[in-house]
Amino acid sequence: MKNSPIYLTALLVATLLLSSCTNDHTADSAATTAGAGANASTTHDMAGATHSAMDHAAMGHGAAGASEPSPQLTAMNEMMQQMHATTPTGNTDYDFARHMLEHHKGAVVMADIELRDGQDATMRRMAEQIKADQQQEIRELTAAAARLKSAPANYQPENPADPFSSKMKASMDGMMQDLPQPATDPDLSFNQLMTVHHQSAVDMAQAQLAHGRDPQLKKMAQQMITAQQQEIQQFKAWHAANANKQ
Repeated sequence: MKNSPIYLTALLVATLLLSSCTNDHTADSAATTAGAGANASTTHDMAGATHSAMDHAAMGHGAAGASEPSPQLTAMNEMMQQMHATTPTGNTDYDFARHMLEHHKGAVVMADIELRDGQDATMRRMAEQIKADQQQEIRELTAAAARLKSAPANYQPENPADPFSSKMKASMDGMMQDLPQPATDPDLSFNQLMTVHHQSAVDMAQAQLAHGRDPQLKKMAQQMITAQQQEIQQFKAWHAANANKQ
């Protein structure tokens, strides 16, 4: 049966209308997603600048990391969001204690993930030690934060040129920039991300040593530097001996 000209014309019009609606819906969805991402991803850091909220694409260095981030990567992401959400008060000691609290909580979550998923005896042993050490320091940091809650301001958190503010910001920026490519092996993932995590803690502790005033927190900062630098070397040695893992 031959198609009539009227039928063909109606079919063509319907096809064009359907195509237009589909394109409009796609564009609207993309704009909505982009707008939501822009609104949700900016928070003030210690220097008053705005930062990415460490979304999975940035943390994963690519589409694979964005679609299926590892549990360790997700824990790092959530920790960074909590740190960026911690509004600085202007007192070096109090702000250090509160930011390091969130940092330590992230380490405990990462250690728990390794103890749940990891198989390597060395990495599991390090996870146990890190969890115990960080939980003890969390208790000490919580007490310090409570003690220093009303401490007077002694630096300018919104000033990018402020020495303490710039060092604390650099410690967090460095953690973002030094993230490795995502690993599928849970032991390797823990090793690589905890190495970066520890280095950030060392940088924060060095800022506290240089600009903090509370003797107890300065002593704790030095202990963190000593312990975590040693663990960084242990992580790097394990990584070199397990280059076949992915």
